[in-house]
Amino acid sequence: MKEFKQFDIVSDHSDHYFANSNLLRNKKSCFTNSNSSFLKNITHEWKILEDNLPESIYVRVYEERMDLLRAAIVGAAGTPYHDGIFFFDFVFPSNYPNSPPIAYYHAHGLRINPNLYKCGKVCLSLLNTWNGEKEEMWNPGSSTILQVLVSLQALVLNEKPYFNQPGHIAFNEIYQEESNRCNNSIFTISCKTMLLLLRKPPRNFEGFIHDHFCTRGNFILEACKAYTEGSAIVGFYKDDGLFHSSSAIEDSEEFKVLMEKLYPDLVTALTKSAAQDFQFNKWVINLILRVILAFGFLIVISFIK
Repeated sequence: MKEFKQFDIVSDHSDHYFANSNLLRNKKSCFTNSNSSFLKNITHEWKILEDNLPESIYVRVYEERMDLLRAAIVGAAGTPYHDGIFFFDFVFPSNYPNSPPIAYYHAHGLRINPNLYKCGKVCLSLLNTWNGEKEEMWNPGSSTILQVLVSLQALVLNEKPYFNQPGHIAFNEIYQEESNRCNNSIFTISCKTMLLLLRKPPRNFEGFIHDHFCTRGNFILEACKAYTEGSAIVGFYKDDGLFHSSSAIEDSEEFKVLMEKLYPDLVTALTKSAAQDFQFNKWVINLILRVILAFGFLIVISFIK
């Protein structure tokens, strides 16, 4: 299995949401003029990303379109987003970093978070698209795209996204129950997103998506089963088979019905991906065996001579 780099420069940007953006005037001169402040700022950002990306965030930038960036964030354990992959496209405006990058979430028409709209809009203080204190907003002198990505993972794709909404208080018991129901709904949407990604992976991430779901597919299916049966709260199924008690709330019939519908599709998609990987590995093993046998035969012939 070829290692998928966390940060890499690629050429094909054809399916990027902002591929036809006109936000950067005089693109060619910005990308080729070594004295361009834009060029210097972007290459500085690239270096920060290359050296500091967390393990669960993957980035691709484009050699001919330095104003574009695509990021894949893997959902963290302990959240309803666990094991999902969430894609964000960014474009840097011509006056960057005086203005923050503009973000688009690949929502596939699904609302997976109060801050991530079906249309792809991303609401985040650091992007100046959400209300926040002054220190939470974009600062041209210190803010970076790395901070944006880490904020998306920690503040948006978090354990209890229900409380991302204004006025919802985490210590209110009624809201806690609603939060659990919200997490159930989010997990079903995450499963739908997995299926969509497996059917049509974004460019330059095909191998990553395949390898990720080959590795995590069995765990995802076991988690789905545990959540549907009510033996674990969404987000709290563990690799060791130990569950977080779900006595605090019973899963709704709607959630169970949705999961029962999704489960066969997930089994088909995830096992198909694993089977493709198995067939490739089988081919490689057979090739190696043939080489070894042929080499051994030559040694025997040489010995006889």
